[in-house]
Amino acid sequence: MTGTTAWAAMPERGSAAALRLMARLALGLGWPVGHALLYPVTLFFLATSPAAQTRAVRRYLARALGRAARWQDLWRLYFCFASTMLDRVFLLTGRRRGYRVEVEGLEILRAAAARGQGLVLLGAHMGSFEALRAVGGAGAPVEVRMLMHTGNAGAADALFDSLDPARAASIIPLGRPEAMLAAREVLERGGVVGLLADRAPRGDRMLAVAFLGAQAPFPGGPMTLAAILHAPVVLGFGLWLGPRRYKLCFEPFADAIDLPRETREAALRGWLERYATRLGEVCRAYPYNWFNFYEFWGKGS
Repeated sequence: MTGTTAWAAMPERGSAAALRLMARLALGLGWPVGHALLYPVTLFFLATSPAAQTRAVRRYLARALGRAARWQDLWRLYFCFASTMLDRVFLLTGRRRGYRVEVEGLEILRAAAARGQGLVLLGAHMGSFEALRAVGGAGAPVEVRMLMHTGNAGAADALFDSLDPARAASIIPLGRPEAMLAAREVLERGGVVGLLADRAPRGDRMLAVAFLGAQAPFPGGPMTLAAILHAPVVLGFGLWLGPRRYKLCFEPFADAIDLPRETREAALRGWLERYATRLGEVCRAYPYNWFNFYEFWGKGS
């Protein structure tokens, strides 16, 4: 099994009971204690990481860093991921005190909100989407709903939904007949519909495009959905910079995604290449923020 569909078959690490215990300790004893616990937790997951996963992470980091990945690089990526998980616990429960969030491109959201115009937000498994959701508290109060597959939801998703019931309500499950109608209604209200465009569940159509120096499979589904919704498209990344520090980046991507019937394949590949190019640039600038712990390019790449 290769490519971005491989993640769907990966077992989730960490039991539901352990996750709930960590969340209770962090919320009960405070963020500093939760942050201190990240060190042994990160060491445990790094030390017990399956060999195939470690190889995959090393290969990604080598491409993003432009050099061979050292043990310290793996540590930083795992620690960054653990940090965003801890912060989700606090952000989802409304405990934002002590967090510093800088925003680039906020004027794009403000201008669209002033026009009452909905936007499609293309993101990736990078940094924290909960930090992106927190943009409402940064001066752009807009409705944000995510179009996503929920079939692979695990213990972590169950925990986060229990911390903030509104989180589950903010997700529009793909695969249901009413999904596109719900997304269109959000756009008509001037809201934002988000899509993660760097991986897809098994069975989605994949197209190979250049990414970090080699051909990698990207799903055609998110870009096709953006074309169907036919709204302005922006890219959005919630990047972890350090303890309780985030940088939210919004940038224009397209006035609308167009996939003409007669040139559909070429047009779709062109949009995917543009997305992959920009994602690669962000990965090189913030290499420890991209969380895909499997063979993204396929074995032997």
